[in-house]
Amino acid sequence: MASMDTDEHPVVLSSSATSGLSLSLHPLPILNISEHLTRLKLQTKSTVPFVLGALLGTQNGREVEIVNSFELATEAGRDDIVDHGFLTQRKDQYKQVFPSLEFIGWYTVASTITSRHIALHEQFTGYCSTPLLLILQYSTSSSSTSDVTGQALPFRAYEPSVEIRERRTRSVFIEVPFKVETGEAERIAGGGGSTSLESHLHTQHAAVKMLHERISVLVQYVANAIAGQIPKDHTILRSLSALIASLPASENNAFREEFNTEYEDVKLTAFLSVLTQSTNTLNNLIDKHLILSGGVRDERPLIAGPRRRVGRPGGMPGDWSAHA
Repeated sequence: MASMDTDEHPVVLSSSATSGLSLSLHPLPILNISEHLTRLKLQTKSTVPFVLGALLGTQNGREVEIVNSFELATEAGRDDIVDHGFLTQRKDQYKQVFPSLEFIGWYTVASTITSRHIALHEQFTGYCSTPLLLILQYSTSSSSTSDVTGQALPFRAYEPSVEIRERRTRSVFIEVPFKVETGEAERIAGGGGSTSLESHLHTQHAAVKMLHERISVLVQYVANAIAGQIPKDHTILRSLSALIASLPASENNAFREEFNTEYEDVKLTAFLSVLTQSTNTLNNLIDKHLILSGGVRDERPLIAGPRRRVGRPGGMPGDWSAHA
């Protein structure tokens, strides 16, 4: 295998080739891969053991999330042949527990990508049309400054592609920038103090702020064009007019009436919710009071009961009122 580490042509395209993939990496696969490497180091007494595993996640168009991972096995004595029976079995097991996760790629540990990884990669195309490759670089050069991910993590993600060289096609990889995405459960496990509500509010605040800034730019442009400070661009003005025309009318009577109705419904719903909570609290208080005073209340029927039965034998109910 050592002879395969040096390729005649690089299998990773230059930085000029960019990928349109939006990739998010969750902390769980990062921890799994790191633990896998550390455990194999201790077991094999090797500084660079052969690590191989599968990546699970979700994909929606060009948006991919790597959520989980599991280890893979190879054929006995052959590190270049994947044990497909073991892969299928583990994939089906994870599918039962996590039905929303799909097989989206594989991971390994290496300093650079070689033709060996191309051969391994082709064995995963039967499970996914374009499987991703995630590499944990066990050694990085301190002088390297080309960190396309902007992360301080020794991980590199690659997307498969095809290059035409000398009238022949060959499989290559394109490096994909990624971001670390954390869910609510992962933030709790990691000791994060932020909640999903805070994250949602921060996102909404950033979106509203960006919208306000862009609207301010448009308003300033129109004001400068009216004042004659800048030349009028009729293409831009027509686009602004079409944008304004597409917005719903917010000053007519029908809109104001519907808005007031919905506003009153929301306030009424909130009032009913508070009223229900107050009623529930009062009901719990009454139940506790009845439990505490239950002994006294239970004695009253016992005292009054026998007295009401005293009277003439065979007397009618109407006779009690006469004697009262």
